[in-house]
Amino acid sequence: MNEIQHALLPAGPQAAHIAWLWWFMLAVCGAALAAVLAAFGWALWHAPRATAATPPDITPLAVPETGPRHAVQLALAVSTIGLVALLVASVMTDHALAQLALQDAVGLKVTARQWWWQVDYDDPDPSKTFTTANEIVVPVGRPVMVTLEADDVIHSFWVPNLHGKKDLIPGRTTTTQFRADRAGTYRGQCAEFCGLQHAYMAFEVRAVPPEEFERWKQAQLQTASEPASATAKHGKELFLSGPCMMCHAIQGTTANGRRGPDLTHIASRRTLAAGRLPNTVEAMKRWIEDPQRDKPGVNMPAHHVADADLAALVAYLGELK
Repeated sequence: MNEIQHALLPAGPQAAHIAWLWWFMLAVCGAALAAVLAAFGWALWHAPRATAATPPDITPLAVPETGPRHAVQLALAVSTIGLVALLVASVMTDHALAQLALQDAVGLKVTARQWWWQVDYDDPDPSKTFTTANEIVVPVGRPVMVTLEADDVIHSFWVPNLHGKKDLIPGRTTTTQFRADRAGTYRGQCAEFCGLQHAYMAFEVRAVPPEEFERWKQAQLQTASEPASATAKHGKELFLSGPCMMCHAIQGTTANGRRGPDLTHIASRRTLAAGRLPNTVEAMKRWIEDPQRDKPGVNMPAHHVADADLAALVAYLGELK
C-alpha cells in the first residue's frame, strides 16, 4: 500500500478523536462565518441609498433601535454558546486521547536526531530487544506505547493518520501512544523546525497483521547474515576496517557505532536517509559517495572510494536483510 499522510483519514482511535474535533470546529466556525456574511449582506441590501445631493437625516438618532440591539444581544449569546461548545469539545477530546487502553502494548523508544529517527523495540527480556531506524512496524489492533527523546535539538513526532504531534525536547523524556486499526503504511514527519534538513526528516509507520509483525520481529532479532558472494565478503572487510564502523552498528560484527543508524537489516528498509532516497543500489552508492548532495548539513561525511570498493560495500549492505 502507498504511504498515507492525512490527518482527516484516521487509521486509529487517537486520530479519529482529533479528526472529529477538527470537523466540529470547522462546522461551528463555518456557521459563524456564514452568519456574519449573511448579516453583512442583509445590512448592505437594506441600507438607505443616498447621493451627494441628499440632505442629512438625523431623525434615527432620536428613535430607539430595539431591533439592532436585540440582534446584537442574540449574536453575543450565540457566539458565547459556540465558544463554550468548542471549549467543551476540546476538553472532551483531550480526555478521550488519554483513555486508550494499553494492555499488551508494544513498547518503543524513539530518539530523534538531526535528521533521522532511532527506534528501539523494548522487551522485558533483553535478548528480545533490537534497534532499527526511520521505519516503525506495529501490529494492527494492538496499542503502541512510544517513549520519546531528543538527542540534539527540539523535534516533533507526528503521524497524522494515527495521532497528533508530540514535541521531543533535549533533556526531557515524554510519551505518546496510538493504535493502528487498519493495515497500511502511514507517513510520519518531524513537525518542529530542527535545522537545515527538517523537511527531509521523515519516517513511516507500517501496520501489519499480528502474525506478520511477529515474523518481522523475529527477523530483526537475528544478527547480520554472513555475506554470500566474494564481492560482498570484500565489502564486509572494507566496512569493518574503515570509518563506517565508527558511526554504525551491525549486530554480529565488531561494528558498534552509535552516531548513525543501525545497519543490521538495512536491506529490509524501503528508504535511506529518513525517507530522502529509495533503498536501491544506485541510491546507496550515491549516498555513500556524497551524502551532502542529497542532504546538505547531514553529519555523515563523503567517502571517496574506488568504484570496485564502492560496489563491494553496497553489495554487502544489500545482503543485510
